[in-house]
Amino acid sequence: MHLTLVLLSACLLLTGCTSMNRTSSRPTFAIAIHGGAGVLSKTAKPEEVAAYENSLRNALTFGRDMLSKGSSALDTAEAVVRMLEDDPNFNAGKGAVFTAAGAHELDASIMDGRDLSCGAVAGVRTVKNPISLARLVMERTRHVLLAADGAEKFADEMKVDRVPNSYFDTEKRRRSLEEWKQENGIADAGVRPPYAYGTVGCVALDSKGDLAAATSTGGMTGKRFGRVGDSPIIGAGCYANNDTCAISCTGTGEQFIRHGVAKTISDRMELAGESAHAAASHLVFKTLNPDDGGLIVVSKSGEIVMLFNSEGMFRGAADSNGRFEIGIWNETKR
Repeated sequence: MHLTLVLLSACLLLTGCTSMNRTSSRPTFAIAIHGGAGVLSKTAKPEEVAAYENSLRNALTFGRDMLSKGSSALDTAEAVVRMLEDDPNFNAGKGAVFTAAGAHELDASIMDGRDLSCGAVAGVRTVKNPISLARLVMERTRHVLLAADGAEKFADEMKVDRVPNSYFDTEKRRRSLEEWKQENGIADAGVRPPYAYGTVGCVALDSKGDLAAATSTGGMTGKRFGRVGDSPIIGAGCYANNDTCAISCTGTGEQFIRHGVAKTISDRMELAGESAHAAASHLVFKTLNPDDGGLIVVSKSGEIVMLFNSEGMFRGAADSNGRFEIGIWNETKR
């Protein structure tokens, strides 16, 4: 009898410890970022790899520190994406890919999980930070998406930072356009050159339990006729709902639009009770085609998911429990 009581007490103690650990392990804030699914070759020069890793590490540190000091998920997501837009390593803002006509057309969207407020812009040509214009669409208009000349006129009214279209040029992206022309001429199909597409994004959970998502892109190398991908489409490339999660996607935008990838992940969590990982895995590995791209998710409980079916995805994740990691291919670094 005495032995039974001892074993029972030990069992209860262990169970209590496990429960406390599970409770304490839930992060008070969490963040994930991505820099696109069009990644470097594994044979890239070490200094080039290091440059991307430093960019990811700096952006992730910046966002983590904002959240740790009490910044909102919405402010953090916008600020981190602005930082990535200003980084010529990524296909958003400075360093955006070229269209077939040899210019740049940028798209972005942002969403507040508290009330499903959202804003987006598509085909902007002179806005230094499209993500901030997208937030102004959300906060200063009754609309969700403004495009091309309309978005440029709205930028005039909002007096946001403007730049000539040539500001977005980089030699690396120009080489990609030349490679695309050699492979495709003026056709839309063919082999994608390195850096052919990509996007930047940030999803965040703040200390108040609010979620937000932000996505920005320069589109696809050689895109034509005002093509718009998933990045400015709420529910396709960007989504946030405090009841479920925040999501940002990257890859072949047409595929993410066809399947409403971001919203479908949220719906699977809400309606089928799936975890963020289970819902995202279904979309990435069962719905999308191989090499379509990837996504990042932060759930309302702080679960972070970063999945891709391409060769790699520039990405990073951090939370209040000390998690901090970045990755380009399958492996990650702290």
